[in-house]
Amino acid sequence: MKKVFGMLLIAAVFSACGGGSKSGSSDSSATAATTDTSAMAASASRTIDTTQAGGKLIAKNDCLTCHKVDTKVIGPAYADVAKKYTASDAVVDTLANKIIKGGKGNWGEVAMTPHAALSMDDAKTIVKYILTLKK
Repeated sequence: MKKVFGMLLIAAVFSACGGGSKSGSSDSSATAATTDTSAMAASASRTIDTTQAGGKLIAKNDCLTCHKVDTKVIGPAYADVAKKYTASDAVVDTLANKIIKGGKGNWGEVAMTPHAALSMDDAKTIVKYILTLKK
């Protein structure tokens, strides 16, 4: 499947860049296609590590509906959260409470829904994991 996608991507790049040009510079088109494909792979978003306790909890709950590691969705990217906060006990407690109680204002006006069924220990585990995701 990846090979088919890659071939379709290269074909699209060739047609967009005039791959059928009469100048005979097909080598530069092939180089451009390779560069574009490499750039796309390099910019691919990181995923949650579900071998880590915090990653497992994130995957098990509805967190990924609104958050991704490197991309803002509805809520901030986890990497941006990690960049903004230091991993102190006070910060972990504050962010764990925000996960459980919900809230808005720190990242815009869209409110984060409360996760009242989540234990404080699980919320802290999630926060500690998120804070390791700095870019």
